[in-house]
Amino acid sequence: MLDSIKTLARQYAADIVQTRRHLHAHPELSFHEHNTARYVADQLKAIGITPQEGVADTGLVAIIEGTRNDTSSPRRVVGLRADMDALPIHEANEVSYKSTVEGVMHACGHDAHTASLLGVARILHVLRDQFDGTVKLVFQPGEEKAPGGASLMIREGVLENPAPISMIGQHVAPNIPVGKIGFREGMYMASTDELYLTVRGKGGHAAMPDNLVDPVLIASHIIVALQQVISRNRPPASPSVLSFGRFIADGVTNVIPNEVTIQGTFRCMNEEWRAEGKRRMVKLAEGIADAMGGSCEFTIVHGYPFLQNQPELTRRLRAQAVEYMGADNVVDLDLWMAGEDFAFYSQVVDSCFYRLGTRNEARGIISGVHTPTFDIDESALETGAGLMSWLAVQELATL
Repeated sequence: MLDSIKTLARQYAADIVQTRRHLHAHPELSFHEHNTARYVADQLKAIGITPQEGVADTGLVAIIEGTRNDTSSPRRVVGLRADMDALPIHEANEVSYKSTVEGVMHACGHDAHTASLLGVARILHVLRDQFDGTVKLVFQPGEEKAPGGASLMIREGVLENPAPISMIGQHVAPNIPVGKIGFREGMYMASTDELYLTVRGKGGHAAMPDNLVDPVLIASHIIVALQQVISRNRPPASPSVLSFGRFIADGVTNVIPNEVTIQGTFRCMNEEWRAEGKRRMVKLAEGIADAMGGSCEFTIVHGYPFLQNQPELTRRLRAQAVEYMGADNVVDLDLWMAGEDFAFYSQVVDSCFYRLGTRNEARGIISGVHTPTFDIDESALETGAGLMSWLAVQELATL
């Protein structure tokens, strides 16, 4: 089976590259992936697979049934996921497949994820008489935008009928050399919550602060004080980040404004602490503002949960990746405080989210995700399709 998968991955590699280039040239923003969904559906139908369309509006689900007819145990199901949305970034690369949509770009590799999963569909459809069980392909919208396409697809039943025993996802990694794969068991990626504060006081002439309630001073105290929630209330073994990237007072040298707006992000890897941390932040900010004569409106946009790679599943997949790639090409990952809506699957079913190396310094392919010069070494696509196919059939044989 391993040799067959590698042969087919190599055979389809050029087609997978062309699929990725088509998607890259025609990106669509989160929850607007209408043309992308039609393209994916057409590709699946051309393979001989009829997908379920319109899941969470622009998502698709496709089923590949193994036909080796082993009836000694209940039919097993493994889910494989790819996201399809792009980002509001103007592409700076001068390549033949450069984005044709002004201000929209596949700057996070979702074109590669989708192309790879279509490659998996081709490989496993050909080999369906050589394995038992069911492979469920999930083409998901809206990873980049809350509430996250994963949460909506789960709500619409993507983890039911048939219910996968495990979910597997991959993500391009511009910090890992092409030809290598990264795994981490347990906690891997952080929950993400957006923080929006409006601090109100009484503005006026900066030369008469005694007649004012200075929201700039209040907001400054709040920003400093909120860090003590992380340093003094957080469980020491629970990674957390609290950062503020926007502070708008909008006064001038001699005018203190009536209000200050602040925006930030809170990230952690423990759902109980996540809830407690947010509760403490709101209470502290409102209390400081009140004590200083002003007020604070604290709004939280609750984002994605933290991503947990189920340890036993991840160890199994890592061992299978070593068999497919060689031990020298499978690396260990560090904790990453970025967010990813694949985390929603990991909160419901045993899941593993691994990284696909795409970096090639010799060719200048070194830019990070979410940048206008992001690109991948496309030889990673052969690995992306082949390895995921191998992991799926091996997991079906293990469960």
